[in-house]
Amino acid sequence: MNLKGRSFLKLLDFTPEEILYLVDLAAELKDKKKKGILTQDMHRGKNVALIFEKTSTRTRCSFEVAAHDLGMGTTYLDPSGSQIGKKESIADTARVLGSMYEGIEYRGFEQEIVEELARYAGVPVWNGLTNEFHPTQMLADILTIKEKIGRIKGVKLTYMGDARYNMGNSLMVVCAKLGMHFTACTTRKYFPGEALVKECEKIAQETGGTITLTEDVTAGTKGADVIYTDVWVSMGEPDAVWEERIKELSPYQVNSKVMENAGEQAVFMHCLPAFHDLKTKVGREIEAKFGISEMEVTDQVFESSASIVFQEAENRMHTIKAVMAATL
Repeated sequence: MNLKGRSFLKLLDFTPEEILYLVDLAAELKDKKKKGILTQDMHRGKNVALIFEKTSTRTRCSFEVAAHDLGMGTTYLDPSGSQIGKKESIADTARVLGSMYEGIEYRGFEQEIVEELARYAGVPVWNGLTNEFHPTQMLADILTIKEKIGRIKGVKLTYMGDARYNMGNSLMVVCAKLGMHFTACTTRKYFPGEALVKECEKIAQETGGTITLTEDVTAGTKGADVIYTDVWVSMGEPDAVWEERIKELSPYQVNSKVMENAGEQAVFMHCLPAFHDLKTKVGREIEAKFGISEMEVTDQVFESSASIVFQEAENRMHTIKAVMAATL
């Protein structure tokens, strides 16, 4: 499998075989890491630029550690550290950075920005998250599912909450690509976009997967292998939407009743951060304003033996390392 020179922008661009190759490569690199086998000769002397218009803990740490493990240097550009789209066009930024770096990561807003970077950079560009897609998270999720459940094809994954944006979109895409059964369990208002649903249904017909959209929590979670959720308000959205989201999405909170309905085999996944207690500033503010101490997932589920969120978080680094190793 040769992915050299390819950008990693969304999983719709990749075949099932290419996706599984990256997952397998991540597993191999993870095994070497655990055994203390160094991989710094793979891309020694190369450098990558990390553009973060949206800040992050897991994505930044994953790219920096992965790059170091591969022998590369990194330059981190935070929201104030780059003129991209402000004083300098995206195309011009891409051409400048592409002349200095062997690869560019972008985490920010519209998918079109990372697509335009890739068109002009002349080097691989990696999507660390956009409003529409989060492909590096998907590789980590699939690796974690394979490690925990032992298989990928045929796995039933139910996503609860706001399925309109990057996480709902990306999970639906990866499930369709890999012959998994995806369910968006939420109110109709929060279903993924119709055009992408139709595209994923067409892909799923070829791979043996299925796409289901339902408002029924009992039906949507029954027998699921994976129950997945994310925060109800995404980065960049105004605080004013909290009240609306809490009111409309509270019926889709992941709690012990949901997990019991799914069955003993079910695992819980979350891309993090999660609002499951009052140990964060935002959590305390929400509790003071709306009187709730848990949001998209209860603390009981988050801290349960079914929760594999920290194994999932670690796998961000191993899968991002695989993407960089394969495409540079």
